Amino acid sequence: MTIRTRSHEESVLEMLRDDEAFALEYLSVALEEIDEAGGEDAFLVAIRRVAEARGGMLSLSQNTGLNRANLYRSIAVGGDPKLSTLLKVLQALGVGLSKVVAHRTEQDVRA
Repeated sequence: MTIRTRSHEESVLEMLRDDEAFALEYLSVALEEIDEAGGEDAFLVAIRRVAEARGGMLSLSQNTGLNRANLYRSIAVGGDPKLSTLLKVLQALGVGLSKVVAHRTEQDVRA
């Protein structure tokens, strides 16, 4: 019997694709840490990983109407996306900024 193993990266991408609560928690934690050193880049990387898990940049470009090359630059380490770009991207990923913030607030209330 052969046991197929997969990398941590593959597992995380699968959970980001299939588990809405996990994706929200993933983005919420990244947003919570945005004011720390490297936090902005970490938030952009988190968005990019969710995008990769949910169809990639081509799909995201088609769903947002934004240029794919500009998306790559905007949500990369060192990127400086406009708020309107972030809102379109998060909405296209099915999470929306308000859901990310609300999820974090719910977690804080439970703690």
